[in-house]
Amino acid sequence: MARKPSTNLTYASAGVDIDQKDAFTESLETTMRRTFSDRVIANPGGFAGLFRLDYKKSLFSRNYKDPVLVACCDGVGTKIKLAAELGVFDTIGIDLVAMNVNDLVVQGAEPLFFLDYIATPVVDKKFLHSLVKGIADACVKSGCALIGGETANMPDLYAKGDFDLAGFCVGVVELARVKSPTRVRAGDVVLGLASDGVHSNGYSLVRHIVKEAGLDLSEVFPELNPPQLTRSGKPRKSQEKPRTLGQVLLTPTRLYADPIVRLLRHYKVKNVISGMAHITGSGIGGNLCRALPSNLDAVIRMDSWPRPPIFPFLQKHGNVTDEEMYRIFNLGVGYCLIVRPAFADSVAEHLRDLGETVSVIGHIAKGSGQVVRA
Repeated sequence: MARKPSTNLTYASAGVDIDQKDAFTESLETTMRRTFSDRVIANPGGFAGLFRLDYKKSLFSRNYKDPVLVACCDGVGTKIKLAAELGVFDTIGIDLVAMNVNDLVVQGAEPLFFLDYIATPVVDKKFLHSLVKGIADACVKSGCALIGGETANMPDLYAKGDFDLAGFCVGVVELARVKSPTRVRAGDVVLGLASDGVHSNGYSLVRHIVKEAGLDLSEVFPELNPPQLTRSGKPRKSQEKPRTLGQVLLTPTRLYADPIVRLLRHYKVKNVISGMAHITGSGIGGNLCRALPSNLDAVIRMDSWPRPPIFPFLQKHGNVTDEEMYRIFNLGVGYCLIVRPAFADSVAEHLRDLGETVSVIGHIAKGSGQVVRA
């Protein structure tokens, strides 16, 4: 027999506080507005964001003759568990944007706008504002507008302290400039852009290593804080404060969108970049092959770039094989470009001028669409 509740049931008594959620959403206006360009159309109270796609010269510095929209969606995986454990959330917001815009520019696209989805058991304003601040900071740096999103309050699906993230990004590219494996040629040079560490892939293994090896996330390990050197090879006088293992592991994914977009604009006439790849889960082998035709290989010299210290640290403490490290992590290369050999030096120098660390890591040869380690 059904029982009548002793009190009037409400959404709040079920764990969902609409008032708190609405107050949080309204408080985001300033944070979002600083990401806006002239292409964003104000839409107070709207159910979706509005973004111009016209040819008004006052709005567009570059007009597209045959524009193609490019879209992608991604999250940050179990790195969010580490962020929750350490109570640091702004960096994970940067990760969310990076995992999307870095994929987007692989196609040669310019990021236009970004939306986020945050699922949480409770509306914690401090946590949410920190998270959205990181998202907005990354959007500003990547040249895209944060025009909307969704905060889902679901206490029945997520335990206290848990949350989940997803991002969605849209960009635009001239049809004739879309990157395709068909443009890659034997003899092309492979350039690798340095990663800032583990980025946002392989964290189930990272967290497993930390647990099994009994590592303390608050400990400062000397091998993770090597002395910073000047160009002449001497130690810098002013060193950054040593970082804990947790801080090293929460280093956000590097944002490659802005330098890549600037590079593509620099070579507006000559299409010197054959292909690109964002090195995420499955490492160089599982991602660079996606930029190759079926009759060519990328021959990669594994000793041609420096490894961030976090990788040998994880390998040692987890007793991980070389093959597994290669299969899971970026190992210090977060983004690859395949370029015409005559332009390899100039492309590398231009990227260095834009703040990237660039290494020549390989070349393209006849093969079967694989990444071959040399």
